[in-house]
Amino acid sequence: MACSILVVYHSQGGNTRKMAEAVVAGAREVEGVHVVLRDAFRATLADLIECDGLALGSPEYFGYMAGMVKDFFDRTYEPARREKRVFKKPYAVFISAGNDGRGALAAIERICIGYPFKKVYEAVIARGELTEKILAECRELGQTLAAGCDAGIY
Repeated sequence: MACSILVVYHSQGGNTRKMAEAVVAGAREVEGVHVVLRDAFRATLADLIECDGLALGSPEYFGYMAGMVKDFFDRTYEPARREKRVFKKPYAVFISAGNDGRGALAAIERICIGYPFKKVYEAVIARGELTEKILAECRELGQTLAAGCDAGIY
């Protein structure tokens, strides 16, 4: 069975969506890996349970993650905990920040500890304008997450 990567994100201005698409492109470079891209509002518990690895993307709002990303966590945490099927699931984070992104990252990582997920890649944070360098880092994040999951090292 092929490895599956879930990319959950929220975007209003479009930058986080572009980052998510770059993560997806990188993950798809690993042959045989199935990649699912979901807006946080539409992402479900089933998506979370069925994936082998998770990439989470959020803009930074007021030094915090987007409310829709928090909503995804709120909707899935208790049922996922009861299912006991997300334990130590590998994850990585990407953030589009107008400021420094540290508050959004800290909030996401704190919640991921509670699931518990396993951080397998340092966060990609776009501070200010989205550059090709940042998009390349997002592709690398997706490729690394997918390759590690596919190889069974996470």
